[in-house]
Amino acid sequence: KLIKLMAQAGFTAVFVGIETPDADGLNECGKVQNKGRDLIKCVKTIQNGGLEVQGGFIVGFDSDNISIFQRQIDFIQKSGIVTAMVGILTALPKTRLYQRLKESKRLVKVASGNNTGTGSLNFIPKMDKEILVNGYKKVLSTIYSPKSYYARIKTLLKEYKPLKVKTPKLRLYHIRALFSSIWLLGIKQKGRRYFWKLLLWCLVRKPGMFSYAIGFSFIGLHFRTLDPGLAGNA
Repeated sequence: KLIKLMAQAGFTAVFVGIETPDADGLNECGKVQNKGRDLIKCVKTIQNGGLEVQGGFIVGFDSDNISIFQRQIDFIQKSGIVTAMVGILTALPKTRLYQRLKESKRLVKVASGNNTGTGSLNFIPKMDKEILVNGYKKVLSTIYSPKSYYARIKTLLKEYKPLKVKTPKLRLYHIRALFSSIWLLGIKQKGRRYFWKLLLWCLVRKPGMFSYAIGFSFIGLHFRTLDPGLAGNA
């Protein structure tokens, strides 16, 4: 009911702190409400209700092993969470995590508050630091590579059921946006074949979602422009 009311009120997306698909990791961060349920099914329920799910994910818990990186990738891809914010665990002052690490003498510096960079790690992790940082980079470069990113848009559009709104009149800026997307994403950018595959699929299977396909594609371009390292291997 809440999802329906939010969609009716004009909400189009929600940010959900999923954190990790690992039960031990959820225990560590106190996200017990995420345990014992099919999280992918929960995400799709929200998408079916007309809200895009944007998700927050963390690697670096003491319970994490090297399998966590692929598990995070698999979860993000299967859930169709197009905008996935993945960060390295950070110990912030006045938190239980901070106090625990301080008592065990594992803190190395004050957190900046930004957990989305490889230099944000402010404690000694249980996992080898180099493995953790490289695994984190692997997650980002994989999920934001053109192949994975466009596949995730397709997964979302299969489930996404936004409320029908009055179709706006065609304006000049709509035409400009279409041609800009064709030039930037369909001709100039690396991974353009995945862009065309998405558009062709959308035109045939989900023509009503065409504008969303273009919009989400531009969001991916935004991420890759901010950090070229996210482009991964096309």
